[in-house]
Order: sequence, then structure tokens, then C-alpha cells
Amino acid sequence: MLRERYRVDLAGLQSACEVNYARLMQLLPEMRAGQASRRVALSRGEHLLGVLRLEVVEVSPYTTTLQLQQEQHLPWLPLPRLEVRVYHDARMAEVVVADNARRLRGLYPYPNEAMHQPDEKTQLNLFLGEWLTHCLACGHEFES
Repeated sequence: MLRERYRVDLAGLQSACEVNYARLMQLLPEMRAGQASRRVALSRGEHLLGVLRLEVVEVSPYTTTLQLQQEQHLPWLPLPRLEVRVYHDARMAEVVVADNARRLRGLYPYPNEAMHQPDEKTQLNLFLGEWLTHCLACGHEFES
């Protein structure tokens, strides 16, 4: 029995990137001016669960590159780190680097040497959206 070949859902990926742009603009509205960074704390009661650091890495006329990294972690969970390119003219934000995996493809053959999922790029952009949504809903300014 043959499985149907995976096809990229371009409209779905673009939609996720557009929503991620809106979320990032809420968290870092001055990014185009080169605002250096922001730290958003996530906690439950008095217990700090983690801190998301959003840092502007590069600013150009139409794009901004951000690095998002969780600083504090739970011992059983690896620290996520993403590099996100924000396209201001298209109002989209896409993950371009995830944990040192550069140049993410839209489609990977499976199985592959790095064991990427066929829809790895889409999954990373959906993860970014969930992460940002959680920060907007439950996060607060980090006080050192």
C-alpha cells in the first residue's frame, strides 16, 4: 500500500507567517527602529517556568532578523532557539534557523539523514505561533 506523497500547503504556511508577524509586532513593536531586545517571563504563581528573550539581530529597510531563545528551562526540556526573519513589506515572519539547522526547506524527503519531517518548516512556524500566543496570553515583563 502506497501513502500519498506530502504536498506543501503554501496557503497554510503563508497564513501562519502572517499571524506570526502580527504576534511579533505586539511583543516587539519597535523592532524596525532596532530595539535591542525584550524578555518575557512565563510563570505559574510564584514559580518561574521560563524566560523568552527576543533580540533584534539585524535590521534592513524591509526585513528584520530576530533571535528567540528560551533562557530558563525545565530540566527535562531542551531549550528552543529560533532565528526568525520578519518581512515588513509582506507582513510575514518565518523561521529561518532552528537549533543551528540553517536554510530550512519547504519539503524534505523522508527518511533523510537529519531525520527532518517532510513538513519541518511548517511545523516550526506553527510552533513559533503557539509559543508567541502563549507569551501574549500568559507572559509578563521579566524583572531580574
